[in-house]
Amino acid sequence: MINKLYYGDNLNILKVIPTGSIDLVYLDPPFNSKKDYNLLFKNESGLKSEAQIRAFSDTWKWDINAERTWSHIVSCMKPSTISLLSSLRQFMGENSVMAYLVMMAPRLDEMHRILKDTGSIFLHCDPTSSHYLKLLMDSIFLPENFRNEIVWCYRQGGRSTRHFPRKHDIILFYSKTDNWTFNPDSVRIPYHGTGGYQTSGNGVTNPNGRNYQPNPDGKIPEDWWDIPAIPPMSKERIGYPTQKPLDLLERIISSCSNEGDVILDPFCGCGTTIVAAEKLKRKWIGIDITNLAITLVLTRLEQFFGPRLSLYSIEGTPVDIDGAKTLASQDRYQFQWWALGLIGARPLENNKKGPDGGVDGFIFFNYELQSSRVGKVVVQVKSGKVSVTTIRELSTVRRNQDADIAVLLTLEPPTQGMKREAACEGFFTCLYDGRLYPRVQILTIEETLNGSKVDYPVVRP
Repeated sequence: MINKLYYGDNLNILKVIPTGSIDLVYLDPPFNSKKDYNLLFKNESGLKSEAQIRAFSDTWKWDINAERTWSHIVSCMKPSTISLLSSLRQFMGENSVMAYLVMMAPRLDEMHRILKDTGSIFLHCDPTSSHYLKLLMDSIFLPENFRNEIVWCYRQGGRSTRHFPRKHDIILFYSKTDNWTFNPDSVRIPYHGTGGYQTSGNGVTNPNGRNYQPNPDGKIPEDWWDIPAIPPMSKERIGYPTQKPLDLLERIISSCSNEGDVILDPFCGCGTTIVAAEKLKRKWIGIDITNLAITLVLTRLEQFFGPRLSLYSIEGTPVDIDGAKTLASQDRYQFQWWALGLIGARPLENNKKGPDGGVDGFIFFNYELQSSRVGKVVVQVKSGKVSVTTIRELSTVRRNQDADIAVLLTLEPPTQGMKREAACEGFFTCLYDGRLYPRVQILTIEETLNGSKVDYPVVRP
C-alpha cells in the first residue's frame, strides 16, 4: 500500500475505503466549540509572522444540510443509532449540538466498517461533547467494545476565576471486537510511586504488605495521561490552532498497532498523526477538507523525514492544468492555498486589510549560516487575467514589505511585456553564496506542476 493524503469531504472518501482494511483510527474532529480558529505561522527566527489565515470554523447549526443527513441516517444506519439520535432530537430539538452529532454519526459508522476486527478507534474530544459522543459510539461500536475513557491532562491553556480551569481533553477508546491489538510494553513509563504503592528495598510494597517486583521497563500508563501540551515557543509548534503533541499520538499508535499497520486520520489537520505513523513505520491515510491542511502535512513530512520519507500519493487535488482551472473556478481560496503549497509558501489571510494588501503568501529563508537575519519572499497568486500592471503593483508590494524577492504565481501565461517589466527590477545578492536572484519572478501554475521552483537562497549546513 502507498500512503495517501486525500483532499475532500471525509464522508465521501471513507465510503470508498475497503471494508476491514484499517488497523487504527485516530480522529480529532471539531468539538462544536463555536469558534473560528486562526492559524499563525512562525518565521525562521521563531517569531510569529504576520502570515495568518483562518484554518477552520468549528460552528454547527441545524439547516437543510443537517436535515438531509438526518434523512440518510434514518434510511441507512442501524436501528440502535436511529433510536438514540431520534431520542436526542426529541430531547434537545434542532440545535447546534444535534447538528454536530448528525454530522458525526455517518462518519463514525463508516469508520466502524473499514476497521479490521483487530482494530481500534480513538476519538479525541472535549468535556463539552464527550458524553454525547460516547452515547453515539456505544450505539455504533457497542458498549461491550468500550475500552477506556482516557483523560489527557495538561497544564498549558486558559485560566479562570469563575470556575476550575479546564485542563484536560477526553479520548474515547473503542475496539472493533473483543480481539484487539494492544502492545503494553511499547508504552511503559517510569514508576513515580503512584497508585498507593511505596518503594521499599528492591521491590514495591502495596498497602496490604505484599511485595511486588516492578517491571524494569516501567509501568503501563493509567487512563489519565500527563503529557504536556505544546508550549508556545516550542520548535514542534507550527501554529495550527488544535495541534496535538507528537508524544500523545506516538503513545496511541504504539499501543494499538504494529509496524506496517495502516493508520487513518479522517480529520488530519496539520498532520501530527501522519508524522507519528511515519516515524513509527506504519502506513497511513490522512483526509482533510482544506488544501491548507494538506499543504501543512506535506511541509511537516518533508521537514521531519526529507529523503527518508516513504512513498505517498495525494488524491483530490489538481495534478494538471485542467484540474487547476477547475479548482480555481470552484473555489478561489482553495485554489490559492493549493497553489501556495506548490512552492512551499505560507498563506496570508485573504480578507486582511491594510499594509499587507497584495500579498497572498510568504517564504522565509536565512541569509547565511549561523545568522539570525531572515530573508523574505512575498507571493501573489492570480487565477485570472494578468498584465504589466500586475508586475508593477507587485514590485510596489515588495518594496512596501521590505522583501528581498517577489513572486507572481499565475494560472494564465505572462506576456513578454510582463517578463521585461520583471527583469527591470534587477537582482538580489545573497551574502551566503554570492549568487544573484531575480527581485521579481514569474511562475505559471503549469511550470510548478512540472517541477519549477522559486529561485531564492537555500542555506545548507
